[in-house]
Amino acid sequence: MYVTKKAPRRRVWRAATTTVMATALCAVFAVEMNEASASPGLQEIMLVGNNWEGTADVIRSTGDFGKVGRIDLIPDKDERLREIQRDPLRLAFFYGIRAMVGEGHDQYVDDMYTTPDGTAIVVSRPSFADVVSIDTATGAVNWRFPVSGYRSDHMAVSPDGRRVAVSASISDTVHVLDIETGAELGSFATGAKPHENVFTANGQIWNMAIGDVNTPLDSPALDATKGDRKITVVDAETYELIKVIDMRERLDAFGRADLSDSVRPVAFSPDESKLYFQVSFFNGFLEYDVASDRILRVKELPKNPETSEDRTTYVNDSRHHGMSMQPSGGKLCIAGTMDEYATIVDIATLREGPLVPAAKPYWATVSGDGKACVISESNADVVTAIDFATGNKITSIPVGDHPQRVRIGVLPAHWQSPSAR
Repeated sequence: MYVTKKAPRRRVWRAATTTVMATALCAVFAVEMNEASASPGLQEIMLVGNNWEGTADVIRSTGDFGKVGRIDLIPDKDERLREIQRDPLRLAFFYGIRAMVGEGHDQYVDDMYTTPDGTAIVVSRPSFADVVSIDTATGAVNWRFPVSGYRSDHMAVSPDGRRVAVSASISDTVHVLDIETGAELGSFATGAKPHENVFTANGQIWNMAIGDVNTPLDSPALDATKGDRKITVVDAETYELIKVIDMRERLDAFGRADLSDSVRPVAFSPDESKLYFQVSFFNGFLEYDVASDRILRVKELPKNPETSEDRTTYVNDSRHHGMSMQPSGGKLCIAGTMDEYATIVDIATLREGPLVPAAKPYWATVSGDGKACVISESNADVVTAIDFATGNKITSIPVGDHPQRVRIGVLPAHWQSPSAR
């Protein structure tokens, strides 16, 4: 596990790549097109959650990905800390999160989304075990929802932007909240340590439970200690169980009993017929056919020769963590976390493109125009855009301390950081 603020980075594997910089004219044109396509009075942006700092950087969603502003997502930090100090059990979990999942740091920002009108940012804050709504004009807390248990994690927003699902990773529960009011609309039980959530177009919520990824019991012989890892699929309106998918059975049937069944980041094909997913300890991903309920293909990506094979050194069991689908469905962007690169993979051939050096990339999302993948380099405090067409780096933008999640959102057209008002 990493236990220092910024562990000395290994020499990044310099794979043969070509860095392509967008010209100023193209950047301006892309920004103008993006602003024109947004709803009246709104601008499309990207939120970059700086986990260890408790802020979100706001950058342009296309073009030069330039900085728009920054917002504090823990304005109530002192109040929360006083509450935690008064409760010995909460305090124990608070320090436990810092020592294990947080790599020696408090986790202030895991996931975030804007409301449809851009007046608020809803954020999950693991160390505070809550979800809050932050007013984008004033920076004040609109509402707060304490999750069950002692840690909040990944979220997902419904297709209409009105509901948000959040994983409560210690209570094995997903809460579904009204994004405007914070009222709980429903909840459902999951496997051990619920992680990523996805709302699908056909009215379902998929939750991936990753099991206990914070212990040193990482030997394959000790796999049973990781807990009940599974995908839970529920009705997105009633929250009633539809099915449970145990990837252990599917991996064994596919002939890969050697791979973990802890499903990490996922990406659906545009028609949602295929699910692409990463698993703990593996440098690659798999393709799963939803209708036939079976794994079709596996893609193993290159190993960085400088990456240790000691599984206990992988951050929260992740060798690779982060993937996003090109809107056309032709390519995947992969964050090769411990191997310190990102790459674009052609789905038809499973051939990877250039290996773009990156310092512990931890997430991948798609730009507003769909032309680029944006990764968070958590060990360099930057986000980097990679061209889907060429696989080459476009640019990097400095952000805050330990960027993780990156999400598309909207803000008022002339928004300024509350601190700048």
